Amino acid sequence: MAKNEMGIEKLKADYEKLQKKHKLPSFKELNEDFHIEKIAESETDILIREVRKFVGDRLANYMRFVENLLNPVNAPMFIFSFIKLMEPEDKKRLSEIYKELMKKEINFIEIDLEFHEENEAQLIKDSYNLWQTIKKDMLKILDKIKKKWDDKSETNNKGYFG
Repeated sequence: MAKNEMGIEKLKADYEKLQKKHKLPSFKELNEDFHIEKIAESETDILIREVRKFVGDRLANYMRFVENLLNPVNAPMFIFSFIKLMEPEDKKRLSEIYKELMKKEINFIEIDLEFHEENEAQLIKDSYNLWQTIKKDMLKILDKIKKKWDDKSETNNKGYFG
């Protein structure tokens, strides 16, 4: 399946074959959460590995974000604003999320070392399912932070030189 600047329609057709074979989430579902349509811009003989890499990259990015929230060494300034507004139960859930993402990262490294199509497919399915839970929890935490942020900015309108 050599792809030279693979078009999105060819990518969808090739993915659909893998989806049926391994009972993977739909192209639409994976694309919405992991931006797999970008695979169409590259060449690959092993599509499932490229899909797994996109899934893994997205989870690794969120793992780093959560790590910055839990251990803000050399973190951007906005992270400290988040941390001040988080409640203890939010930090506890973020710690659990971090552990889950860390375990998944180890799985990605293991799969990357030795290719087996079935293992790649299982990791994609497991990661997709994990992401559905993590995404909901992250949205709840962010929503609480935004509400507190709005409350804080309404009560503190003194400005920079206040």
